[in-house]
Amino acid sequence: MRIVSLLPSATEICFALGAGDDVVGVTFECDYPREARERRIVSATSLPAGLTPAEIDATVRERVAAGEDLYKLDRDALRDLSPDLVITQDLCAVCAVDVDDVEEALSYLGCEAQVVSTDPYDLDGVFDSIELIGDAIGRPAGRFAEDLRKRLAKVRIQGSIRVMVLEWTDPPFAPGHWIPEMVEYAGGFPVLGTAGLRSVRTTWPAIEAARPEVIVSAPCGFDLDEASRLTQDLLDQGSLPRAVPVWAVDANGCFARPGPRLVDGVEALAALLHDGAVDPSVARRLR
Repeated sequence: MRIVSLLPSATEICFALGAGDDVVGVTFECDYPREARERRIVSATSLPAGLTPAEIDATVRERVAAGEDLYKLDRDALRDLSPDLVITQDLCAVCAVDVDDVEEALSYLGCEAQVVSTDPYDLDGVFDSIELIGDAIGRPAGRFAEDLRKRLAKVRIQGSIRVMVLEWTDPPFAPGHWIPEMVEYAGGFPVLGTAGLRSVRTTWPAIEAARPEVIVSAPCGFDLDEASRLTQDLLDQGSLPRAVPVWAVDANGCFARPGPRLVDGVEALAALLHDGAVDPSVARRLR
């Protein structure tokens, strides 16, 4: 089978299920595992390089309002690769090429590849999508998904520590989808975020009024080093509530992408909330 993955999470899932050799095309964001970087890039961002978070937010809003694409699908690469299966999404216009654009491109090219769309809104949906991808690529994933569920259940802590997760830093966004659930599994109470819904724009006064006891900065699209840099900017500017512990985390690896490493993210949250040994490759305390 020749697989084109238009989602970093789907790429990771394919490799985790032993189908890495079948993956022939990926996106510019597919960086895990490292072998994924060796595959041909089929999808790239249309945003200019070097934008600040505020500029990214403004540009995305303008383009979405105008009905413009945020990603460029390389039709020549898609034709050359002649895939049997394309994995994409219809969850978020900001996250990746959506399913309609993929189907239009395949029709234009006369390619009869099967298209699978994964659109999880919560942790159960993430595990279900792993099984869906496994079935599509001929690598049953029931046991793999069940093992992840068991790890998650083992982590579960009863607690009420008020946690503010920043899904974006400028302007601030409160978390949605599976992230509030992650906080709850880790023994926290997510403030200003609703599980199963989209992330929403908020304000610094609203965050202050929510009385968080811990702030976790997980800006979508950024790794730990970049998240740390952006979060330090907020600290330097005095944007964050005072006298509250502040952590930066690897959003790309363990929070934003709906894949197996979300369980790593829950484990890291549980550790940082309850004085455990936090994996330094996942989380870093800044205050």
